[in-house]
Amino acid sequence: MNWLWAIIVGLVLGLIAKAIIPGKQEIPLWLTVVFGILGSVLGNWAATGLGVNDTRGIDWIRHLLQLIGAVIIVGVGDKLWTSIRGNRHAT
Repeated sequence: MNWLWAIIVGLVLGLIAKAIIPGKQEIPLWLTVVFGILGSVLGNWAATGLGVNDTRGIDWIRHLLQLIGAVIIVGVGDKLWTSIRGNRHAT
């Protein structure tokens, strides 16, 4: 069941990251989910390094770090995706 939560969290974080990043991102939904999952992993890694990965109640700092990780990875991943695939939507 952990893989299902990873996909759900990846989808949510990826979509929020796409909404935060200015402009239109060209990555497909499946890649948004993958980047969201990677952002979650990056945020968990940072939270562990900072010692805030397991606190009482809701881990707001960990969740914020996961979102920051997703924004970074979606932003960089979109640039890579566009450069590899070419910007087909540009006029």
